[in-house]
Amino acid sequence: MGEPFQLGRYALHAELAAGGMAVVYLARQAGAVGFGKTVAIKRLHPHLARDPYFVTMFLDEARLVARVQHPNVVPILDVVSTDSELFLVLEYVRGETLSGLLRAARRSNTTMPVPIAAAIAIGLLAGLHAAHEAKDELGKPLDIVHRDVSPQNLMIGADGVPRVLDFGVAKAASRLQTTREGQLKGKIPYMAPEQLGGEVSAKTDVYAASLVFWEALTGQRTFRGETEAQLLHVVMTAEVPAPSTLNREVPPELDAVVLKGLVRDPAGRWSSAREMAAAIEAVVPVASPMKVAAWVDAIIGKTLAARDAIRAEIESGSHQVRAGDLATPMSTPSLPAFPQIGESSSSLPRLPSAPAANLAHGVAESTASLVVGAQKPPPRSRAALFVGGAIAIVAVLGVAIGIAISRQAARANASSAPPPAVSAQVPVANAIPATSVPSAPVVATVATNAPVESAPTPTVSAAVHHKPGHTHAAPAPTGSNDLNSLLDTR
Repeated sequence: MGEPFQLGRYALHAELAAGGMAVVYLARQAGAVGFGKTVAIKRLHPHLARDPYFVTMFLDEARLVARVQHPNVVPILDVVSTDSELFLVLEYVRGETLSGLLRAARRSNTTMPVPIAAAIAIGLLAGLHAAHEAKDELGKPLDIVHRDVSPQNLMIGADGVPRVLDFGVAKAASRLQTTREGQLKGKIPYMAPEQLGGEVSAKTDVYAASLVFWEALTGQRTFRGETEAQLLHVVMTAEVPAPSTLNREVPPELDAVVLKGLVRDPAGRWSSAREMAAAIEAVVPVASPMKVAAWVDAIIGKTLAARDAIRAEIESGSHQVRAGDLATPMSTPSLPAFPQIGESSSSLPRLPSAPAANLAHGVAESTASLVVGAQKPPPRSRAALFVGGAIAIVAVLGVAIGIAISRQAARANASSAPPPAVSAQVPVANAIPATSVPSAPVVATVATNAPVESAPTPTVSAAVHHKPGHTHAAPAPTGSNDLNSLLDTR
């Protein structure tokens, strides 16, 4: 048992979820005159915080989401910067991801009612449309494309409101970070055909949202593959059946709406997320937020109650950090309050990567399926340089001794005295010549299922999502031969 870890005005209590880029913690914000608020804090993995590419990606997420103000998007409330790490402060949503709800429904042999699925899909599309239409401070369109729409990135609140989260790999016109050549960002099973070819638009998100809606209606995964190559082939070629073939409660009119969103040619899809949402609303009755909330409570009510008990302890000030919440109790000094981006502050002690906490919240991050690294050539051998210098010094000493001997002999000859027997031994160094050691060639390696320590500079080549709350021994982009474990197989 121990005290929570202090990060300025935020006290971190327990890990909610872990992913390839970040860990999310449940935290408590303290303010003046007794103000307090429960929040979620997203911490970029320390080894990625040293890579300008990932740092820029992380800050881009904060900057873009700040421009999307909509009830169907999880807002970012603050950014905390230390001299070595970055943290995003997000609104804490009491609820569960759609992927978690679908798993819970299957365990209870329950299928999501069509009106509930329709309400969730409309909320998802509304949040995406708000992102697509967002503008910068000067009123210029940002052209945001989420690129990672999936059941794991849709939080269904206990209030019945769906919220889009995780814009970490979003594309935008004014984004500071640009995609490295050859990268695919997102989850392969939810990628539109044009996204696999490197082209994305708002209609790419409409395609992914249609897949999410299809899975909510059927309770099944759309695409599967034993290998990455097989999965790519399935995504590019397989035909998606009408949802009514798997769920007889789905009317034919709704089949048409979903399948139009899944047309491979973007020109044949709905022109916008808002247009598809309006089409859903026109053909089926849509559940109210109150009814969605009641269904969520019926599916995961016990889980929510357990989380609420811990949250109540945190908010009342009686919560003690348990083993596993933050891996070990924290007793490090607090950071200066209200640190600013770019401002140097005292070094932040590393928060250890924790095992899955009791509050498995479901906020997860995209991770890599390939890690590409380069072996750096070793530095020149210091030993060789030292030996070479020693040889030079010995040679100089030998010459000096020889000169001294010659002078002594000359003086002896001048005095007609018998020359003394002088023997001068010059040490001979038994060492390697002072030649530089050849540098090792730079070798580019592609590592699968390898820890990030094997790659000096990890590169996200194809971002694949991890399970919410999944624990990583080395929290880093990793390879994936086992696609089902990385793709949150349900």
